[in-house]
Amino acid sequence: MAMRYSRRTFLQGSLATSIAAATARPAAPSDQVRIGLIGCGGISVGDTNAFLAHPECEVVAICDVDDSRIQKTLERLASLGRKRPDAVKDFRRIVDRKDVDVCLICTPDHWHALPAIAACRAGKDVYCEKPLATSIGEGRLMADVAREHGRVCQMGTQWRSGEHYREAVEMVQSGKIGKVRQVRCWAYLDWITDIGNPPDEPVPPGVDYDMWLGPAPKRPFNRNRFHFNFRWFWDYAGGLMTDWGVHLINIALWAMGPEWPNSVVASGGKYLLQDNSETPDTQIAVYDFPSYTLIWEHQVQCGLGPDRREHGVMFTGSEATLIVDTSGWEVIAEPKKRGMIEMRRRARTDEAVRAAHVRNFLDAIQSRSQPNENFDIGHHVSAVAHLGNIALRSRSRIEWDAAAGRVRNNDAANALLTQPYRAPWRLA
Repeated sequence: MAMRYSRRTFLQGSLATSIAAATARPAAPSDQVRIGLIGCGGISVGDTNAFLAHPECEVVAICDVDDSRIQKTLERLASLGRKRPDAVKDFRRIVDRKDVDVCLICTPDHWHALPAIAACRAGKDVYCEKPLATSIGEGRLMADVAREHGRVCQMGTQWRSGEHYREAVEMVQSGKIGKVRQVRCWAYLDWITDIGNPPDEPVPPGVDYDMWLGPAPKRPFNRNRFHFNFRWFWDYAGGLMTDWGVHLINIALWAMGPEWPNSVVASGGKYLLQDNSETPDTQIAVYDFPSYTLIWEHQVQCGLGPDRREHGVMFTGSEATLIVDTSGWEVIAEPKKRGMIEMRRRARTDEAVRAAHVRNFLDAIQSRSQPNENFDIGHHVSAVAHLGNIALRSRSRIEWDAAAGRVRNNDAANALLTQPYRAPWRLA
């Protein structure tokens, strides 16, 4: 989820205390999980902290194309009392190491697929940030390779491990709110601002920019396309639809089951921001699933979404409506069903949910079972979000053939299913 860096940092909170406690309780050598971190940006702070909150985990190597990011990560790990890991700038040097058990992928979206696929083929387990990939084609291959090689792989949408999200899902699935025929997901984010129109400029010292681009098209360096803001450019990501959308749509699909949409239509564009970003600042997508309709919507520079909430998932049932967001869940009975059910809430903290998601992954590694958000689930969730963008970019109502993995009615839309790769990188 795209948030300001300060909202991702828990060093002063309870998770830092857990990390210190974990350091004091070292695991036996046979139980250790040795982590190779690929990508040292903002999301890596929360993810590495969540791993280090468990005593069996240690970061043995880190990788980034930016020397300044490597240095900050080394300093942060030292401040936590951890051993100094080796540092490299090419992910392949992480994948090739015999002392790495898990590859933790915290790169920009366009660099999820290749390291994850290489890690699975090298016999590593993988924890990969969301969305699973930049395209549906990448995600499908990632899921296939993970399954083929018997690897334990988890996508890092930690809400799947949140207690109050599970409660909300169970309430929907129980039938207590009646037949659900519409689900609405939204993100109205007033903290996303205009990033301006800076000129292209020389590559900063210490940055391997060609490696940062990797399979993406060759373009001059522009600070707005780099680091955090990469998510607003089609070369590297899918905007808010695949950023916050993957979190929220994830909860919707968790509750409603493994269906794929039959068709998708979308509308939106850049109506407010005047910067050089590319992805829409306003977007609505409507998905026709076999048994219900799903609506996604986002806007920037406003925080009053449906039910006056910044974000949420709303399940409209015949007996009641359930709304869930990061603060908890609430059930509101239909007016003619008074007294049917009371309103309830469940609070949670970011650090507890993220640590629980990592715990689920670590337990799966130990038992060699599937975690609660393996790459098959991650592909399903991410692909549904991608379909919303494909409908928007192709300016058409697309009909999805899930069995074939193709759009039935639009060749232009099919061309967007997999991003072309820049040589010498190849998706295979």
